[in-house]
Amino acid sequence: MLPAAHRDIWTVILCGGKGTRAYPHTLEVPKPLLDVAGRPILRHVMEIYAQQGARRFLLAAGYKIEMIRAFADSLPGAWEVNVVDTGEDANTGTRIWRCRDLLTERFFATYGDGLGNVDLRVLAESHVANGGLATITTVPLPSQYGTVRTDEGARVLEFKEKPRLFDHWINGGFMVFEPAVFAAWVGDDLENDVLPSLAASGHLYAYQHLGFWKSMDTYKDAVNLSTIATEDPPPWMERSV
Repeated sequence: MLPAAHRDIWTVILCGGKGTRAYPHTLEVPKPLLDVAGRPILRHVMEIYAQQGARRFLLAAGYKIEMIRAFADSLPGAWEVNVVDTGEDANTGTRIWRCRDLLTERFFATYGDGLGNVDLRVLAESHVANGGLATITTVPLPSQYGTVRTDEGARVLEFKEKPRLFDHWINGGFMVFEPAVFAAWVGDDLENDVLPSLAASGHLYAYQHLGFWKSMDTYKDAVNLSTIATEDPPPWMERSV
């Protein structure tokens, strides 16, 4: 559970893109509202934060924003939710930039299609201890292929189906930023411009998460997550160790 000092900060959720990799299912519904076990994946993302005490959300919307607003109206009254129109064609970095007037204190940020049992308290503590402007949560790269392990004589020892590759780490979202980051904000794309620029200037740190994490890149991923969600509780709602 987050300490009181971090329960009132905003969580910015990027949910304005067109979700082209989930086409054609995103023609009628924005990707963050695609169904996972009977509810939009965006609701699952928000519950990860709310369960740990972070219940103030900025939804950085754009594509089909009227549907995001309708979704926001259905959320629990104990949550404070603000839908910000960041433009239908804006990139990820621009979406956060256009929320900056509301982000005058430390804030969380994440994607509207990634689920993980990230311990937000430990993430925030790591961020504060590092003293940087931004901290990203990194996760082992999930391989889309099975791997084969052999011995020195080329004898096959083992098959692993879509393992996590612990020698490669990727940005899994679940980020923390200081408001001063906007003075160093460079570019429109969070992944290709903003974060690399912060890294080059020594202001970016990483928190490694070894627990559950999965993103919903395609409709097939949504189906897979719906199957995983039958576990009680779903693995993204379990306490991280």
